[in-house]
Amino acid sequence: MNRALLEFNIDKDCLLIDFLKCNIEKSKNNIKSFISNGCCYVNDLVITKANYLLKTGDRLVVILKQIRDKNYGLINIIYEDNYFIGINKPSGLLSVSDIKGNVSAYDIVKKYVGGKLFVLHRLDRDTSGILLFCRDKGIVEKMQDNWNEVVLKRGYMAIVNKISGSGTIKSYLYEDKNFNVKSCNDSKKGKLAITHYSVVKSSKNYSLLQVFIDTGRKNQIRVHMNLIGTSILGDKKYGGNKAKRLYLHSNILEFVHPVSGKNVCIKCNSNFDIL
Repeated sequence: MNRALLEFNIDKDCLLIDFLKCNIEKSKNNIKSFISNGCCYVNDLVITKANYLLKTGDRLVVILKQIRDKNYGLINIIYEDNYFIGINKPSGLLSVSDIKGNVSAYDIVKKYVGGKLFVLHRLDRDTSGILLFCRDKGIVEKMQDNWNEVVLKRGYMAIVNKISGSGTIKSYLYEDKNFNVKSCNDSKKGKLAITHYSVVKSSKNYSLLQVFIDTGRKNQIRVHMNLIGTSILGDKKYGGNKAKRLYLHSNILEFVHPVSGKNVCIKCNSNFDIL
């Protein structure tokens, strides 16, 4: 059971604050803070107004826990059970500390947990979204040894220079002597990378993509977008147009829970504001 959030299907029109007062055991002031701090999602969009009108058929998600960091503000905890804790990692925050000792998501979450914490996987520094940590070393080792079997879906949202349709990209990725990731067709030179993409919607200049990866190579999506003649907005390294951030966000992570044996699907909306 995910202790980090509550989900509701709205069965009649009502104000957000009135619904929350009736359905969660918090004071009115706490409820107002939940709303103003961006803890309420209606149909995957953040709602920060207490008098927002919920309509029949809406899906409401309420984030129950946040971590306050002096540099990155409030970080939403989007999944938590006895074995795992997952956050919506902000763009610009390292997954783990670098050689310079910069603060990382691991440092922030470990301080919050106040006990043992192990790195399960990573996101690029400038990629935001689902980052899952584990509290049990044995489980981490078991999952990492069988990653492609236990992880069922890895989804990302990306904004790229305008393209159309959908497709699958397959190539072999390798790092050159300057640690830049490049693509080739030589299986002896690189490691196989497979990326599936489809256009969700487009504006005049950009397209929002839903991307799924079968392999988790370094910079995989960024390199593959470049390979089909486009680039992710804000991707300085691979030719993207200048923007305030890299518009790449991990929005779906589905895995087989190693203890319960049940499928766990974590979702985390991007809330990209460019389209």
